[in-house]
Amino acid sequence: MSGLSKLLKTASIGAAALLAATAIAGGVSAQTSLKLGWTTSDGAKDPYAIAAREFAAALDRLAPGDFETQLFPNRQLGDEKEMLEGLSFGTLDVAIITNAVIANIEPAFQLNDMPFLYGDEAQAHDVLDGPVGQTLLAKLEDRGIVGLGFAEGGFRNMVNNAKPVSTPSDVEGVKYRVMQNPVFIEMFQSLGGNAVPMAWGEVFTAVQQGTIDGLEIPVAVVANNKFSEVTKYLSLTKHTYSALGVLISKKTYDDLSEAQQEAVREAAAMAIAAQREQNAVNMEELLSELRAQGMEVNQISDASAFRSKVTGVYDMFRDKIGAELMDEALAAVQ
Repeated sequence: MSGLSKLLKTASIGAAALLAATAIAGGVSAQTSLKLGWTTSDGAKDPYAIAAREFAAALDRLAPGDFETQLFPNRQLGDEKEMLEGLSFGTLDVAIITNAVIANIEPAFQLNDMPFLYGDEAQAHDVLDGPVGQTLLAKLEDRGIVGLGFAEGGFRNMVNNAKPVSTPSDVEGVKYRVMQNPVFIEMFQSLGGNAVPMAWGEVFTAVQQGTIDGLEIPVAVVANNKFSEVTKYLSLTKHTYSALGVLISKKTYDDLSEAQQEAVREAAAMAIAAQREQNAVNMEELLSELRAQGMEVNQISDASAFRSKVTGVYDMFRDKIGAELMDEALAAVQ
């Protein structure tokens, strides 16, 4: 190699090193990969999936090139309990988790699962986006999780193969799968039902085989997970509003720059707003589809009759939730 060639090669290497150093000093970093998991389908109308896709899209718009968000539906990263553990340990970045499962690690979240607490979606949004919701989310930081907000699963309803539910007596003796959460167990026992705690991944087969008579889930989850194939009756009891925690590992969050953290929070807020709006549009269409698939759909005749049967659930969990927080929520929904 000639002297001139050596000189040019040395200069080239030096320039490359200088550019790399300048990029580092200027804050340019490699793209951050985020693994985002949830347990339900990736269907176009699945509320978890809508929230996940909207979050990824909003993050791309707010911080183009900063993030690569990888989506993992259908329990690919485990059940919700396992994903919560992953968030705490920092082995999972982002997840959309049912409120009742979050309550297993932070009992204050049992507030959202109180039966017949919220009268409608708008009321739930006001409470969850306000001081009560922020108080709940802040409690997760000690668990290694940053709460970004509450997406909407929709009101939970009773689905079964035994009979339609119109009055509390129709619940008596029916075996319902419930989440592994004491509020739901006590709720269904108060109504005279046979509560069977079970992980989500086992439920479809259990209904199909007759191990249980039915379950309680939002309409969108019924439709997107094909429960019309194995259940006959859908009763719109609206006994609990299903809030979905949009959560990020504190380890992942703390590794982000301040600007990236802000982008993540703003993306979550945008995703939640878009997802709630889309859920409202989807609801009537989904009910029509389920009827067309052979499900019998009915409204309950008197919600107050159900409320009177579950008042003891509020007393039972008041201290675990926190009396002050429960009173604040109850005042907000009056």
